[in-house]
Amino acid sequence: MSYKAAVFDMDGTLLDTLEDLGSAMNRVLTARGLPVHPIDSYRFFAGNGAAHLVSCALPEDRRDRDFLDVCVQDFVREYQAAGTGKGKPYAGIPELLDLLESRGILLAVLTNKPQVLAEQCMRDFLPKWSFALVQGQVPGRPVKPDPASPRLLMERLGLGAEEILYLGDTDVDMRTATSVGMHPVGVLWGFRPEEELRRAGARTIISHPLELRELLD
Repeated sequence: MSYKAAVFDMDGTLLDTLEDLGSAMNRVLTARGLPVHPIDSYRFFAGNGAAHLVSCALPEDRRDRDFLDVCVQDFVREYQAAGTGKGKPYAGIPELLDLLESRGILLAVLTNKPQVLAEQCMRDFLPKWSFALVQGQVPGRPVKPDPASPRLLMERLGLGAEEILYLGDTDVDMRTATSVGMHPVGVLWGFRPEEELRRAGARTIISHPLELRELLD
């Protein structure tokens, strides 16, 4: 199959942002007098959007809608204010992006990260590469794995699902790809284990970014 685009999840796939995510949310919790979490816990909180991450981090008795909405706003502000100094692209990602561009394959991002934070991360970490589209979460649009997001991405790229590889590190990513017929590629360097990816429908599993070359060849 000749693929025309490689679409990436962001956190846990393109970028190692776990410490940035966890530290920002822990600052919100501290400011509210609430217990914080070990940074490693956030690998299971992330993936379903900012509201889900915040809800997971809050005590069960503090998850009412009004308080949740306020804490989501606080989280986004904390993340923006602190910047992205501790995050970084995963090893092998720059080389993979070079390879894909050299073969004329479109690059795109489909993430549940709020749009403003997704754009900030792209500017800070990946300014060298020309991404055709960076599609983050905006109010009123369903988060992944709802098929509305990947369908919108396909429409914007002008491509069919069978022409797209979708790389991600969570069950949400694999279900997103399979919901519309993209080729789901599970990556093992991110936040979640291989069993979760396979159970959610991964057709290909890779442990290093350049292993994607086999699908391209």
